[in-house]
Amino acid sequence: MRCQMWAEVHTMFLLPLLINLSICSSIPPTVVHIGALLTFNSTIGRSSKIAIQAAVDDVNSMPGILHDTKLVVKMHDSNSSNPFLAIVEALQLTATKSDNIVALVGSQSSVLAHVVSQVAKEIQVPLLSFSATDPTLSPTQHPFFVRTTHSDLFQMSAIAEMVDHYDWDKVIAIYIDDESGRNGIQILGDKLEERRREISYKAALPPGPRCTKNDITDLLLKLVMMESRVFVLHANPENGMAIFLIANSLGITGNGSVWIATDWLTSVLDTDPTTMHMDMIQGVVGLRLHIPESGRRTALLSRWNRLSKEEHAGLNSYALYAYDSVWTIAYAVEEFLKSGGVISFSKDSKFEQVAGGVSSKLHLESMSVFDGGNFLLNEILKTDALGLTGPIRFDSDRQLVRPAYDIINVVGTGYRKIGYWSNHSGISVEPPEKLYSTPFVHSVIKRRKSGRLKTVIWPGETTIQPRGWVVPQKGRQMRIGIPYRATYQEFVSKSSDSDTMIGFCVDVFVASVSLLSYAVPHHFVPFGDGRRNPSYTELVRMVEKGEFDAAIGDITIVTNRSKIVDFTQPFMESGLVILMAVKKHDTNTWAFLLPFTPSMWLATAGFLLVIGIVVWILEHRLNDDFRGPFRKQVATIFWFSLSTLFFTQREKMVGPLGRLVVLLWLFIVLIIQSSYTASLTSILTLTQLSSEIKDVESLIRSGDPIGFQVGSFAEDYMVDQLGISKSRLRTLDTPHDYANALDLGVRNGGVAAIIDERSYVDDFLSTNCNFQIIGSELMKSDWGFAFPQDSPLAIDMSTAILKLSENGELQRIQNKWLTVSHCTPMGDELKSNQLHLSSFCGLFFIFGVACALALLLMFCRFYRKYIYLAMSGRRMQITS
Repeated sequence: MRCQMWAEVHTMFLLPLLINLSICSSIPPTVVHIGALLTFNSTIGRSSKIAIQAAVDDVNSMPGILHDTKLVVKMHDSNSSNPFLAIVEALQLTATKSDNIVALVGSQSSVLAHVVSQVAKEIQVPLLSFSATDPTLSPTQHPFFVRTTHSDLFQMSAIAEMVDHYDWDKVIAIYIDDESGRNGIQILGDKLEERRREISYKAALPPGPRCTKNDITDLLLKLVMMESRVFVLHANPENGMAIFLIANSLGITGNGSVWIATDWLTSVLDTDPTTMHMDMIQGVVGLRLHIPESGRRTALLSRWNRLSKEEHAGLNSYALYAYDSVWTIAYAVEEFLKSGGVISFSKDSKFEQVAGGVSSKLHLESMSVFDGGNFLLNEILKTDALGLTGPIRFDSDRQLVRPAYDIINVVGTGYRKIGYWSNHSGISVEPPEKLYSTPFVHSVIKRRKSGRLKTVIWPGETTIQPRGWVVPQKGRQMRIGIPYRATYQEFVSKSSDSDTMIGFCVDVFVASVSLLSYAVPHHFVPFGDGRRNPSYTELVRMVEKGEFDAAIGDITIVTNRSKIVDFTQPFMESGLVILMAVKKHDTNTWAFLLPFTPSMWLATAGFLLVIGIVVWILEHRLNDDFRGPFRKQVATIFWFSLSTLFFTQREKMVGPLGRLVVLLWLFIVLIIQSSYTASLTSILTLTQLSSEIKDVESLIRSGDPIGFQVGSFAEDYMVDQLGISKSRLRTLDTPHDYANALDLGVRNGGVAAIIDERSYVDDFLSTNCNFQIIGSELMKSDWGFAFPQDSPLAIDMSTAILKLSENGELQRIQNKWLTVSHCTPMGDELKSNQLHLSSFCGLFFIFGVACALALLLMFCRFYRKYIYLAMSGRRMQITS
């Protein structure tokens, strides 16, 4: 009985199942269904709908693929941007009793791709998206999601490299505040940071219908007040054009602005350029997915007008990727069937449980899981074919290989291609496919040097590259803080006739601004009360806090200040020096030796000996005064030499050569004697320092009080760097206080020295010669104008200051305001009053030549006389 029952069971259930499986495994299905989730009334949706249907028709008409199996696509119009409704629409597409789908094409947006991927995961159906570019759509979170276009990771890399190529430091990112917009801009920020650039402001707009004209207007009005004029617009075709329209009306798409649009713009230009206001996007630079030229693409273009006759939609890049997505599914299904795959579906109890509580319109109870979903997914990822968009091949991260973009420039009624970007070679004017044979350029610096673009027609119909920023007016002029000094008003002060600020620093600033290629509306705001010099450190802090847009004047560039603001190129050299009082020079026992340098004393003594010897040689044979015992002749030589210094020589010259030499020597003695007298007189009246302090080390050791100018950074330097106690420091207000404090001295309540910047000290010494600088500069420092950190105006002003220096205007301004000191430092004055050997080299040389000639003539006469006597004696011998 039991055997009979088991036989009936086998007959009723197992036999039909085995027969069914046998038939399915041996006979391929006649129809394979795929689904497509599109937004028919969108820019991308209209073109993609036509492209998908064309691809299905081409696959079915191609005998070499799928053979007797036909591909059927079921399209669904997804009009909603709401994630919940997107799930409902995906369920409606997949939950049908008649035809189960093996793959999905779509959805268009990255936002919906996130949620539809969850549906695909549950029913084990691969989801191929040709337009979801959100970089965070990862295979780990969405295992059945396959991106058949290029991620925004590469698009943002291209934009970052363009920004670096044109050397713009900051950009403003305008984007739709959804997953695609936020994540794309996040990637852009990371890529810019790699190149030491940054997004200065992220301007987010509400997604979908919530983004109204008022929202766009309010946002763009904020951007008008900002500094950067490089805008990156990452939107969708529907909102992007509205943003351009309003930006154009606000005047921020004109001359001086830079607009970089992601690939949404070229989708609009390629789909339906006739509906666009081309005048409002002139000069815009954009990206377009790079599609290499091919015969198949040309063939599709030739019949596109016929295919899109009802839709009136152009063929954009995303439509081509949609076309290739269908072919990717076809290639994978063919390999799936060849490998013995069976198109079969199974019920899942969880759908039946949920179906009881959900509207019957969803038909959840009829939903099935594709049994071969993983198998088909693997075949899709192994695809290696050549499509209209290029190679259809995926890497280990499920990214399409060879990401590349065209860089376009909107000009006139269309756009022109100015270059390319690819992940392989970066920016180039050569097509990417031509560069794939060259080695990969790893270095960003090498890429930048090798990459180049064709000439761009920027907004305003100019080929001059915009600098990428403007002076933010914010409804007012720039507030420039300027110290209202009580002393040294040559540098900066308030005019006595009006409230205008004048001085050396003001003229330098005005001259620099006049060299800029743009206007800088500004007005000066005095900082201080004019009765006491203000704190320059506090002035710099006010720039950091934003209370001033800049600060100009005699502001010293020091480390602490450079950490909170940006300084321009220095326009004035300065440095801390020590100022001290001087007094009359006290003479000493050996003061009479100071007029001559040691070398001069040695030279004078040497020539005294020379004159004695030369005269003795010339007069010895003729003059009785130079004859006698050896000791007497030596004494005569020395006595004669010394007596010539005072013109008291007793010996009379007999020979003409001796007279000539002595006459020349007496002339030299007269000059040396007069110079010695004048130099000694000057040296005896020299001044010297009022104390034994010679340099900063001796000043620190002395423990005496030290003065400094109120408001100067010298106080912090002495305390922090030199380790001088604050109790030793005395604040001084005016040059008159300087003089009084130094004249009084330490014993009378004054100071031993003053430490101040050289510029002020030089100005002080121009009218006070009883004081002098001692030692070397304690530190080098310069003056510059202060701007907020990362302010482009600081860079342009630096360039202008360099131009002032090169053309001589800076020196002319300095000559106009600053007086040159005529006081000579004590050490220099002493050295200048000393007589050096170099001053008398000419005289000594002439005298030496005269002595040599005189001796030569004398020896010639002796020689002639000797020859004459010798010949006379020989004749007498011959005669005798």
